[in-house]
Amino acid sequence: MSRSVLPLLVTLSPALLFLLLPRGSVTQQELWKDYKYGRHGAELLPRNCSWRCMVFTLQWPGGFCQSLYKETQCTIPENISSWTIHGLWPLHAFSCCTCWPIFLSDLQEVEEELMEFWPSLLKTKPYFHFWKEEWLKHGSCAACVEGFNSPLKYFQICLKLRHHFDLYKMLAEAGITPSCDRLYKVAELQQVLLPHVGHRHEIQCVKDQQDRQVLFQVKVQLTQNLTVGCSHHGDGGLGPGLQPSLGHPCPPDAPLYYLPINHQEPWRPCG
Repeated sequence: MSRSVLPLLVTLSPALLFLLLPRGSVTQQELWKDYKYGRHGAELLPRNCSWRCMVFTLQWPGGFCQSLYKETQCTIPENISSWTIHGLWPLHAFSCCTCWPIFLSDLQEVEEELMEFWPSLLKTKPYFHFWKEEWLKHGSCAACVEGFNSPLKYFQICLKLRHHFDLYKMLAEAGITPSCDRLYKVAELQQVLLPHVGHRHEIQCVKDQQDRQVLFQVKVQLTQNLTVGCSHHGDGGLGPGLQPSLGHPCPPDAPLYYLPINHQEPWRPCG
C-alpha cells in the first residue's frame, strides 16, 4: 500500500506546506520573493510534467569510494558519518531546461545543511558544482511541480526527505551497522527498510577490488506528491533517465559488506 511521507514532513517543518501549495495573487513584495527564490524561471518550463514518478537516492560514503575507478579520487569530509544524498530524479526526464541557472546565493539558506547531507565525495568536484549539476540535470525537470519550482525549494525538499529516510538509524536499530568483518544478506536490509521505503525500492551494491559485494545506494521511488511507491505505468525502472547508475541491485544470494567510513583513507575503509 502506498504511503505519503508528506504529512510527516509538514509536521517536521510547517514551512514545507508553503513549498508544496500553489501561491495566490502576487503583490509587489511577493514579486521580489519570487525573484529571490527563482520562481521567475518557472514561466519557461512546460506546464504539464512529462513524468509521474521520481527516485530519491541515498548513498553510503564507505561504498561510494569503492565504486570509483580511481578510488584515491574519493574524499569523505570529517563531518560526514552517515548516508548522504545522491539526488532526486524524475524518471525518464533529463536536463529539461537549460534556461534556468542556479547560483550559490540561491542556496545560502541551506548551504550549511547541504554540506552535511549532500556533500561531494569527489576531490575533483566542488560542492556547488555537484549541486548545480543535479539541479540542471534533474531539478529543472522536477520544477514543473509547484513545490519544486525553484532551486531553493528543490533542495529544501531533498533535505526534508533525507531527514525522513534516516537509513543509518533504521538499520542500526535493527543491529545492522558498518563492519569490516560482519556479512549481511540483502534480505535482512529489505526486511528493515520495507516498512519505511515501500516495495518499490532498490538496494544497490558495487564490487570492490577484492570482488566483494559492497553496500552502495538505496533508491526510493516516489510520486510527484512524495507518496512512497509510485507505480505509474511506464515508470517501472529505477534509473534516473538517461544516466546509468554506477551500482547494481545487490544479489539476493551473495553476502554483502556494509563497510565503515575511513576519513583519512576513504578508499581503504578497513586499513
